[in-house]
Amino acid sequence: MSVPGQPFPTSSTGCIHVFWHEGMLRHDTGRGVFDTGIDPGFLEVLEKHPENSDRVRNIVSILKRGPISPHVSWHTGRPANIPELLSFHSQGYINTLVEADKNGGKEICGGTFLNPGSFDAALLAAGTTLSAMKHILDGHGKLAYALVRPPGHHAQPTQADGYCFFNNAGLAVQLALDSGCRKVTVIDIDVHYGNGTAEGFYRSDKVLTVSLHMNHGSWGPSHPQTGTVDELGEGEGFGYNLNIPLPNGTGDKGYEYAMRELVAPAVQKFEPDVIVLVIGQDSSAMYESGTKSGLLRDKNGMLNFTNTGGITRDYLCFSSTPFLPPSPSDYTHNLSLPIF
Repeated sequence: MSVPGQPFPTSSTGCIHVFWHEGMLRHDTGRGVFDTGIDPGFLEVLEKHPENSDRVRNIVSILKRGPISPHVSWHTGRPANIPELLSFHSQGYINTLVEADKNGGKEICGGTFLNPGSFDAALLAAGTTLSAMKHILDGHGKLAYALVRPPGHHAQPTQADGYCFFNNAGLAVQLALDSGCRKVTVIDIDVHYGNGTAEGFYRSDKVLTVSLHMNHGSWGPSHPQTGTVDELGEGEGFGYNLNIPLPNGTGDKGYEYAMRELVAPAVQKFEPDVIVLVIGQDSSAMYESGTKSGLLRDKNGMLNFTNTGGITRDYLCFSSTPFLPPSPSDYTHNLSLPIF
């Protein structure tokens, strides 16, 4: 990763600590028409579910064999345990997933399939993200990247949503708070609203949740939040949820403007100890269902990573969650570049 005006990280200047576990590949989302799992009976070839393991396999391959591989330090992830999950999710919701897993799986909500192997993969995604956060909190690095699936930012405390079972970023944020951090900021650039993370901290003044997304509104019972500017938080959390719905086709200049004029000032005023970036890649122009472009150009030293690996039709968020160093002097510096 490079920063404008600064060299790419080397063994002497630092590296990217990537947390990954191959067990997450065992989450099989199946085939059908888009994300429905339905076979209408007249198609010669059924397409893979948009959230499939091929995308993450390519990301792993790029990190291991691509030009930045010398600057990557690999760490093996681990499964989360139930007490860790309870820091964000309710016991009743966890019990629902456990029971579904014992019974061979089911469609938890629209397009979100818990199949054999999915629950264990979801535990690995949550635990691997927690390991990445702990790595930063323990002072072992300045940048940790949790490469995980299933994704998590739509998962709410009491329900699944949008291919997500456990809110990986939310769990990491809560770990940071429980470990002594006073404030944490979450910045989510997925093309869809990070509703689950926002919901989890909607009444807290210790977490500033920021989401830049298309203006898609609610999409059903599993996603009642709208992502509009008037969802500001409640109670002590009023004013600590910042939604930035962007017009269809917003490009680089639009993103730069939103970051410079809205995100950076809000984060600087909030003064967090840790910044969590939730980087769903479907805001790329390469993703057909996305409505924004602007993360493809290798501009001003930014890392061009989103359009590699032949990912086009099946390009969807894989809930990558990098963590930036808890250094107040680095707020603007860190916000000036996209990471994965």
